[in-house]
Amino acid sequence: MSAHLGHHLPALLAIMAYETGAWRLRQRGDRWPPARDVVFGAGVAVALVPGTSSFTGHMLQHVLLGMLAPVLLVLARPMTLLLRAVPTTARRRLTRVLGSRPAGVLVFPPVAAVLEAGSLWLLYRTGRYAAIGDEPWLHLHVFLTGLLFTTAICRLDPLRHRAGLGVRAGALIGAAAAHAVLAKTLYVSAPPGVVLSVADRQAGAELMYYGGDVVEFGLALIVALQWYAARGREEARSSRRTGVPRRA
Repeated sequence: MSAHLGHHLPALLAIMAYETGAWRLRQRGDRWPPARDVVFGAGVAVALVPGTSSFTGHMLQHVLLGMLAPVLLVLARPMTLLLRAVPTTARRRLTRVLGSRPAGVLVFPPVAAVLEAGSLWLLYRTGRYAAIGDEPWLHLHVFLTGLLFTTAICRLDPLRHRAGLGVRAGALIGAAAAHAVLAKTLYVSAPPGVVLSVADRQAGAELMYYGGDVVEFGLALIVALQWYAARGREEARSSRRTGVPRRA
């Protein structure tokens, strides 16, 4: 019982911290959409879904923990909430951290894509998976690299540099291609040093391939909607400058 609680304690603390911040904003009259609370809770719940001893179960947990959960959490804009909820002094310190050069490098989309996709190639196409297995820190690594990549692509929270949509789209396409090729290699052969049944290996590879496609399509949709919104704002500014009405 205590081990089970210890496993879920960080998630419970994250939800409590998020809801405390949202409550503070609403208490002082600031708007914070309730839908974001729901999305954040869903992201935490998805991240807690356990895996099984099979490779298919492991891959399901990987897709949920490293891909779907980060999308839900990023959509909830936790860093924006934190910056708005904390006192001024803490906000300035956090802003300095977010605006630092190391932070800027980490959230540069191509760098984040290489860290996320590259780590998966190292895990599954070297002997690391056979040596490590399903250690808890491995799941944490998958989650953090997925969260970093999703943050870099979506750019919903304040970051050092506003990478262009073309850079973000290119990084997303590159990461998606790396995932797809990796899944195909796993369909053909198991990670080095690991003995898997053909059915389990192929089911896990298909789950990585198609599950990754679904999440990456969601990320592409977010980027496309941001492009559409940016184009609308640019047309509105141009219309105000020239006095020509916007196109319907």
